[in-house]
Amino acid sequence: MSTVPVPARDYGAYRVWAPHAQQVTVRIDGAEQRMRTAGDGWFELPEVPAVPGARYAFRLDGSEPWLPDPRSLSQPDGVHADSEVVDPAPLRQETAWTGRELRGRILYELHVGTFTPGPDGRGGTFDSAIERLDELVELGVDAVELMPVAPFPGDRGWGYDGVGLYGVHAAYGGPEGLARFVAAAHRRGLAVVLDVVHNHLGPAGNYLGRFGPYFTDRHHTPWGSAINLDAPGSRQVRDFLLGSARLWLVDVGVDGLRLDAVHELRDDSERHVLAELADAVSAWEQETGRPLTLIAESDRNQPATVTPTAHGGLGMDMQWADDVHHGVHAWISGERTGYYADFGSAEALATVLEEVFLHAGTWSSFRQEVWGAPVDPGSGEYDAHSFVTFLQDHDQVGNRAAGDRIHHGIAPGAQAAASALILLGPGTPMLFQGEEWAASTPFTYFTAHEEELGALVSAGRRQEFAAMGWGKQVPDPQLRSTFESSILRWREREQTGHAAMLEWYRTLIALRREHADLRDPALATTAVEVLAEGTVLLRRGGLAVLAHRGPGPHPAGPRAAEVLASFGEVARNADGTLALAGPGAVVLRPVR
Repeated sequence: MSTVPVPARDYGAYRVWAPHAQQVTVRIDGAEQRMRTAGDGWFELPEVPAVPGARYAFRLDGSEPWLPDPRSLSQPDGVHADSEVVDPAPLRQETAWTGRELRGRILYELHVGTFTPGPDGRGGTFDSAIERLDELVELGVDAVELMPVAPFPGDRGWGYDGVGLYGVHAAYGGPEGLARFVAAAHRRGLAVVLDVVHNHLGPAGNYLGRFGPYFTDRHHTPWGSAINLDAPGSRQVRDFLLGSARLWLVDVGVDGLRLDAVHELRDDSERHVLAELADAVSAWEQETGRPLTLIAESDRNQPATVTPTAHGGLGMDMQWADDVHHGVHAWISGERTGYYADFGSAEALATVLEEVFLHAGTWSSFRQEVWGAPVDPGSGEYDAHSFVTFLQDHDQVGNRAAGDRIHHGIAPGAQAAASALILLGPGTPMLFQGEEWAASTPFTYFTAHEEELGALVSAGRRQEFAAMGWGKQVPDPQLRSTFESSILRWREREQTGHAAMLEWYRTLIALRREHADLRDPALATTAVEVLAEGTVLLRRGGLAVLAHRGPGPHPAGPRAAEVLASFGEVARNADGTLALAGPGAVVLRPVR
């Protein structure tokens, strides 16, 4: 496998890789022209410039329907229609932004379609999202992480059914809208991370397999045949993925990529595609003069994911730490079903806060096998900031039957306690849109598939949750009302209960910025003391977080030399120990 990063793409030329085709015809604004072979399965039309705004499509061997470009940046009329020529260079707006190291910073995950009501109240756009960036700056956020924006069927969806790895969904504003969003975020000092899906394509509008060996039956994933990373033709497929990453990081100017479910990138090559991507990104950092970040979602619980490639790892800067979420969620909520079965105790909570993984070469009852490997607290190759931690995210909310958020089922004081453990814990914290003011809206699963596929998705959703015993009413993903119910109601922030939670989140983030102990990436300086099954003390250097889930008072807590912040009814006993009358949290400096 080549180790040379893929070169910049020429967006002013018509080129396509179709190694199985004998001839390829391109239709440009209605005029058909036969393309010439260019070696290695490529076809090109060098004498005709690709002018921005032109519509084009390909036909293979004269027998297939007209197909959109696999590297299309814009599908203004949908995933089945002609592509539009876009040159990303003019879209870039000059700003003073020089980039930002994101490890240990505050991330904020948002879905463009539901982050704001949008101009007509029926769905958000990049431009309507820009109007709310100042609130994120005021909150103290350092980076926004956009859920996938690749073209997908219909006008609404999560984006994980995308079919264009180089494109931007038209309903959000297309590539021009994304460019405006990136520039607006940078002007406010916010980095932008883009969630990308390299492990599969959606079922509708996926034409890659017609062009070449983009998929292989050597491996299988939950979505079917795997992306071809190690079978014949895989070099071009790997370059296809690398080229997409380069587009976002170099040409468009985003600051990082969140890579969906990398455990489904099945690759038996001598060098894993993630390691190749990591080394390519290092080269692009030198080219752009900006730090660039790769964040992996991985189910494997393997520190090798965030170990540098020079030491045999995959070279990711960070990975999502689901075990931390499960440990906090199950402890604070009392849930024990499904993958929460091994979590929920204060002991499990202490383990994930101190060691990141609960399943670390140990038995997982949900998977019915030994799982994971331990994190080394003394490692010089990664640290606590290498793990993204969160109380809520799109999966852990949206993949519940009704899309209910954790604070819909627990007391405000309990949310305050859980959020303090995340925001002041050792990892890189991430918030999910609306969490900071305890949004009343759910985040449901929603789609806009064509009728036949949509009916199958709706039925499958009902069957899945019936088997898990999660509620009797499952919102139909296909109904527009399901989507619109998830749109945030920003006026809630001003209401009493919501405003109090928002102020708590602001306070926690400010404390993290103010105190070096709360930003310390060393796992060795983090310790958790279990005071009772419902009460823990998280120690972070010379500071501590007392978290109590309630419902009643907790046993005698630590003696506090100083209380920095609190949520809930707090009293100081005669001996200097603290007492919470119910669920809540206290950030304190213990008496030494």
